[in-house]
Amino acid sequence: MEPYVAPLEDIRFTLDRVVGLDHLLSASRFEGLDADTVHGAIEEAARFITEVTGPLNVVGDQQGTKLVDGGVVTPDGWADAYAKFVDAGWGALPFDPEFGGGGFPDLIGIVLQEMMVACNMSFSLCPLLTQGAIHALEEVADAELTERYLTKLVTGEWTGTMNLTEPEAGSDVGALRTKAVPNGDGSWNVTGQKIFITYGDHDMADNIIHLVLARTPDAPPGTKGISCFLVPKFLVNGDGSIGERNDLSCVSVEHKMGIHASPTCVMSYGDGGGAKGWLLGNELDGMRVMFIMMNMARLSVGVQGLGIAERATQAAVRYANERKQGQVPGGQKGQSAFIVDHPDVRRMLWTMRAYSEAMRGLLYEAVAAYDLARHADDADERQAAQELVDLLTPVAKSWSTDLGVEVSSLGVQVFGGMGFVEETGVAQLFRDSRIAPIYEGTNGIQAMDLVGRKLPMRSGGAIADLVARMRELDKQLDAAGDGFVTIRSGLASAIDDLDAATQWILSHAGEPLEALSGATPYLRLMGVTVGGWMLARGALAAAEWRSDGGNADFCDNKVHTARFFAEQLLPQTKGLLPQVTAGGSTLLGGSLAQA
Repeated sequence: MEPYVAPLEDIRFTLDRVVGLDHLLSASRFEGLDADTVHGAIEEAARFITEVTGPLNVVGDQQGTKLVDGGVVTPDGWADAYAKFVDAGWGALPFDPEFGGGGFPDLIGIVLQEMMVACNMSFSLCPLLTQGAIHALEEVADAELTERYLTKLVTGEWTGTMNLTEPEAGSDVGALRTKAVPNGDGSWNVTGQKIFITYGDHDMADNIIHLVLARTPDAPPGTKGISCFLVPKFLVNGDGSIGERNDLSCVSVEHKMGIHASPTCVMSYGDGGGAKGWLLGNELDGMRVMFIMMNMARLSVGVQGLGIAERATQAAVRYANERKQGQVPGGQKGQSAFIVDHPDVRRMLWTMRAYSEAMRGLLYEAVAAYDLARHADDADERQAAQELVDLLTPVAKSWSTDLGVEVSSLGVQVFGGMGFVEETGVAQLFRDSRIAPIYEGTNGIQAMDLVGRKLPMRSGGAIADLVARMRELDKQLDAAGDGFVTIRSGLASAIDDLDAATQWILSHAGEPLEALSGATPYLRLMGVTVGGWMLARGALAAAEWRSDGGNADFCDNKVHTARFFAEQLLPQTKGLLPQVTAGGSTLLGGSLAQA
């Protein structure tokens, strides 16, 4: 497979003309930054990521990680590439300069993550997990822990993990059994086992900082009894130097369908009596700390769907323009045509491109809201942005990761039999993509969160505001001319379907099994509608830019992509609405007992 090319023009267009980068940078938190500085950083990061991490993707997939003498060994070149990543400061870009960060918006960090995933998803997971640990320390750590650990995590010299899952406590976090007992000196003794810990051990950094959920003595059962502890691989001395090894170890590494180079570890704490840890936040505050880690991580996982989809689309378009097969009706007799000229191949390619661009719009919009919720100077704007990011996060995570699987599968299909052969590389994209709908809260759980927690916000006011905002685009689409007729009608119809589905869900809030039975199709309906809205906004922006002398081919393609989405993909809402409103009778009835 040919190397990935960062879609810098599309990234810049989406940032500047669709989600409003200039408005975000106007917040006092980002004083001194301007769009040219931001895009200069993105361009340089793209060069680094494609040149340094990209070539390791196949090596990592083929070699995987290995557990050798109690430690994880990463593939050839991994540790050297990570050292260059730290030296270049890319992982620190969106964090507080006080702790060694670059002071950029998280939105720009997400752009870098998109490119890293597209180049090498396994590599990208290490800084992603560190990011979650950083956010948790920023929010809840006391001064001593902040001073001792935060700067090293921000710079990437040390990496971080999230230790949530146990053999009997996966999605049901409240069932965890890991224990923490106070030592009397401010530290705690942590004992237990955690599974599926991404980068739980590796040879790329001098220390690994584990954030571990555990139950304290006399804690109540369930999620109310959970606390979070910082447990370093190596203890840290008072002067900041690394001390003795803590009582924790990686006891095995999972053999997985994809992301072979990302070590997925079974971690054991306290085999020698107890691993030393320190409480993050207050006792019994573990779920709050967990969601600090998880909320941005869920947006980052959504970006994995986008990165994989973009890479698969590039590969499929390139192959379709090079591969000759069969004849096209009306073409020259006796002469094979490039497969890009076959209608069904074009359908697949436009579907891949339209979904990828819709995902980019949705994800950038959600992360821009995340930034504004934290940094906008106006309190009302912060509140509105927080509601929007709360509403969009489960959709951004789930719809994007589902589409990452679908688009990478279409990529295999475009390649035909060669797509099923590992040497072409597209099979790896499909394999790697499949984990994303599962972790950081399965997509079914995200759908339940959306209908159970997010739609009822402000008694339905948050979703009503979003629907109203989407409807406001209608006048602009009407005024845009003939090329926008089907974009306007398709979007209006989809918004009507979303509104009807929303009202049905809200009206059945007192019947949770009924509402939850429609949760997954509702999330899909919302995703495709918001995706269509983002593409419509992009089409309008492209038409305006074209009239001002912008790249005509690029702008025309933007409008065409939005038309394709409106005509070919938005009609899904007509089938999804009845699924939402069907209730639970057929889902919950009948027997699924084993034969």
